[in-house]
Amino acid sequence: MKGFRLLVTEFKEVIHIKQRMNHLGIQVHELSYREMEKLRQFRRDIIKAAPVVIISIPPFANYLVFVLMYFFPRQLLIRHFWTPKQQEEFLDIYHRMRTEVYTEILDSMLNALPKVPENHLRNQMFQLCTQVQHGVHPQVADLQVISSAFSGPPLGMKRLDVQQMKALSRVMFLTPHVPGFLLQHRLRSHIVEIWNLDCALVQLGVNELSDEELKRACYIRGLNSTHLSKEDCKRWLNCWLQLSSRLKVSEASLLLHSMVFLSVNYLQSLKQ
Repeated sequence: MKGFRLLVTEFKEVIHIKQRMNHLGIQVHELSYREMEKLRQFRRDIIKAAPVVIISIPPFANYLVFVLMYFFPRQLLIRHFWTPKQQEEFLDIYHRMRTEVYTEILDSMLNALPKVPENHLRNQMFQLCTQVQHGVHPQVADLQVISSAFSGPPLGMKRLDVQQMKALSRVMFLTPHVPGFLLQHRLRSHIVEIWNLDCALVQLGVNELSDEELKRACYIRGLNSTHLSKEDCKRWLNCWLQLSSRLKVSEASLLLHSMVFLSVNYLQSLKQ
């Protein structure tokens, strides 16, 4: 029952936000951080729940659905119906799934280096990739200096090949099993959405986030924040925002790749 109450409450909040947008004539990116995040998360919850609702429509099918939800809560239930223990366990599982493509993404970037025309930029990218592969956590400045390679060839959003886009889709928890043009459109729309959230979060301030909001903000940007302290999360998120605030929308591909660069070795760097 608690899950249903939470879902109904969020639904009412989303309706209120939509009504206010229509009344004021504003776009999503003009909303506050919490309003934008509410719409983003609710949309993803509805997309996940929709197939289950459709399957349960035929007579007596709902009994089968209840059985399936009992045995497969991670796949079929949205977060409102997870226990705290399940939430921690499932977030760990989802993060492990995206780490499976980290090596592929770094290798793809190395394979793209011969297409970088400037020698200095190519050397900087090679140094960054090899350091990350050897366990080094990069600095924001290390990423910012290679941004030009991600606004056009070879690693701009419109230059990525299908395999690269499929791997990056898994990092963002998007299904890779769609045509290439849809992969590109969805990747761009989702990372630009995060960039807009970043802009709103800079205005709000990281210190204004609750512990739950802080961990969620880190998690959707690539970091497994489930077992991290509040201070470790704040430190990481501030670094992310420092990079994001210095990038243009045309450099969204770098922000997308930074979900790997800034998260893959962060836990290890805390132990050093």
